[in-house]
Amino acid sequence: MERTVRVSRVLPLGRLVILIALAYGLIPAAVGGGDRITGKPFATRSDVIARHGMAATSQPLATQIALDILRKGGTAVDAAIAANAALGLMEPTGCGIGGDLFAIVWNAKSKKLYGLNASGRSPYSLTLDHFRKEGLTQIPPYGPLPVTVPGCVDGWFELHGKFGKLSMKQILAPAIKYAREGFPLSELIAYYWSRSVPVLEEWPGFKDTFMPNGRAPKKGEIFKNPKLADTYEEIAGGGRDAFYKGDIAKTIDGFMKRVGGFLSYRDFADHHSEWVEPVSANYRGCDVWELPPNGQGIAALQILNILEGYDIKRMGFASTEYIHVFVEAKKLAFEDRATYYADPDFNDIPVDQLISKTYAEKRRMLIDPKRAARKYEPGNPKFDAGETIYLTTADKDGNMVSLIQSNYRGMGSGLSPDGLGFILQDRGELFDLEEGRFNTYAPHKRPFHTIIPGFITKDGRPLMSFGVMGGSMQPQGHVQIVVNMIDFGMSLQEAGDAPRVRHTGSSQPTGETMTGGGFVNLESGIPFETARELMKLGHRVQMSVGGYGGYQAILFDWENGVYYGASESRKDGQAAGY
Repeated sequence: MERTVRVSRVLPLGRLVILIALAYGLIPAAVGGGDRITGKPFATRSDVIARHGMAATSQPLATQIALDILRKGGTAVDAAIAANAALGLMEPTGCGIGGDLFAIVWNAKSKKLYGLNASGRSPYSLTLDHFRKEGLTQIPPYGPLPVTVPGCVDGWFELHGKFGKLSMKQILAPAIKYAREGFPLSELIAYYWSRSVPVLEEWPGFKDTFMPNGRAPKKGEIFKNPKLADTYEEIAGGGRDAFYKGDIAKTIDGFMKRVGGFLSYRDFADHHSEWVEPVSANYRGCDVWELPPNGQGIAALQILNILEGYDIKRMGFASTEYIHVFVEAKKLAFEDRATYYADPDFNDIPVDQLISKTYAEKRRMLIDPKRAARKYEPGNPKFDAGETIYLTTADKDGNMVSLIQSNYRGMGSGLSPDGLGFILQDRGELFDLEEGRFNTYAPHKRPFHTIIPGFITKDGRPLMSFGVMGGSMQPQGHVQIVVNMIDFGMSLQEAGDAPRVRHTGSSQPTGETMTGGGFVNLESGIPFETARELMKLGHRVQMSVGGYGGYQAILFDWENGVYYGASESRKDGQAAGY
């Protein structure tokens, strides 16, 4: 086959040689921007590898802050808090101190995993009767009604008190400096910010902080938030009580009364995080760890338990057979999610039964290998015996942190209390208003939560901290990362870059039920032939862009004594080490 190389202007000899070599296939296409020389063809870059520490976040500046903290002798927890504070400034479209936090920590000294549930509760003064009087069947996404107590700051101090080393003033100093001096807005955050403005601009306090010049800041523009800097300084100097029992809580109390809200000083003063035992399921020799409800982490374990009964490796990545059983397993787990996942202080949740192998075997028998189910009923395990940020850090002593933090819907409720520089979350939207269900709204109750940190151990040693942010995509993303690495032999970065599948339309903890089997969303890179065969099985297939989550991960290589880091290519993230 003949190839023609046309040169329209005089080129330096070196560039001309490269063009000719590319045209005749004499050098690999990767030099010209095509397939990679090593690894899977869909991989965007290689794993990052370092000896002394690693950080992976959704914002390169936050990653650099985490590394600076590690270099100063800070622990993985110190670095994680510093990065989270920076992200609250730099990505208010997904997180901030008006939201909640969950974390799993591997402590090298005790050789043990610790779980922290730092989610807030509903207001004491808001009752189910109020929603009925207002004629509401669902809690609205914005304004005062979905606001719950922000748990993030208490989560920081719980983590720091147990595993921190540097002072909170040192830890929060980088975010405070960026808040005062400003930082350049990244492309993806500018996009999400611009989408939030039309929805939130009329809510009290939003314009004052988040619409400088009367609009959303654009890519590359310098954004400053001196109000948040003041708030961070107050927290750094006064501790968690400055937020929950001091002027900040009093300011929020007065603000909520003025805008017709229910969150009060008492709600803040009574708030506390909870240390919980992570739960696990063994998948082909690896223990995958999640936190128990009120989060949705055990959905990932339920799906993995069902998939373990299939020869996934033989099926092959992106095959019709694999995607079919994955989607059906997800549907089964999400029916249980809608029924049982809620605040354990209000319900007896059968976690051990839900994640048992015996229960998975019985649920697996419901899957028809040749037909997609339109609906599944939730199981009976008792008797069967929207945006978020995720980050992970690791330090020189072997400590690892898996942390996730969120406002729930992007920029949250839209309510920004006077002079504080952050938005209150709208996590209460996820309560159910139908009486008698596990997740039914009640005062001083934690709502169902979507944000979940993940961790993997092998033979009792830490292997990997990871997460995939993105609402109901999160347990689906966790499962796909695990399967990509264990069944399909992908590297840490490849596991995140591989095209993803997202099923939507399952029954929800808020009361909505699945109709028509939902939709199977396939990311670019899944063969069209696979999509066509899935449709023949009865799946409703969409080739959609976006909504596939955001991945970060750190893996410890015991043989070589090094950390591997990976970050989400679909976002602005960076993994880096030293």
